[in-house]
Amino acid sequence: MPVGNILMTSPATAERSSDSKLGSFSREGIAVVFGSGGGIGSALVSSLLAERHFKGVIGLSRTSAIPIDLLDEASLERAVEVAAASGEIRLAIDGTGFLSNTDQRPEKSWRELDPQRLARAFAINATGPALLMKHLLPRLPRSGKSVFATLSARVGSIGDNRLGGWYAYRASKAALNQIVHTAAIELARRAPDALCISVHPGTVATPLSASFAKPGPNVVAPDQAAQNLLTVLNRLGAANSGGFFDWQGAEIPW
Repeated sequence: MPVGNILMTSPATAERSSDSKLGSFSREGIAVVFGSGGGIGSALVSSLLAERHFKGVIGLSRTSAIPIDLLDEASLERAVEVAAASGEIRLAIDGTGFLSNTDQRPEKSWRELDPQRLARAFAINATGPALLMKHLLPRLPRSGKSVFATLSARVGSIGDNRLGGWYAYRASKAALNQIVHTAAIELARRAPDALCISVHPGTVATPLSASFAKPGPNVVAPDQAAQNLLTVLNRLGAANSGGFFDWQGAEIPW
């Protein structure tokens, strides 16, 4: 049954797929996508519904019936409460992120550094997801595979940084990766089968990357990116918790 923007599927209302690509997850759990209004987030919800593996799929965004705002911790706490009340959370994906808008573009030089713009990037790309983890990770089941995955970016890798620039975005995603790695250590003490990871979806044809990605074979459509990510999340196990992986499942240097 629908609860706001919660899209529920069950044996009583839809035939469950017997050939799921998400076989490492319990079929009795639910999946939650935060940031479902974005290009990748929306595609993830569609892909999860098409898989018909989980008994429930929840999409949450700034415009959903139960709205979330990364700058409002209370909204994140409420959304997690509603999701947890709908079923056992087995997969949660944070598809939020901020790169630029009309007032803020990626810096090409240190001359463009601005404290307010840096603070905005960190608030959305690091602090917001950290507060989401604060409320969501304690809700993951204590046993059996469960995953919290947040969309990071390869440019957040310090070891892979060869071009410079993009200070705020790089640094805020690097901070996110550290938060993920630290939270994974704590999570393992409570739920040893659970994963807390960062994932890089590749260059995806979404509004976020439209001004910076040159058309070509390395730019994928959101639905393909969603399929790639779900394939990786299905393959990873508890030993991979705290890691940073690309859309092919390869580890990215910190």
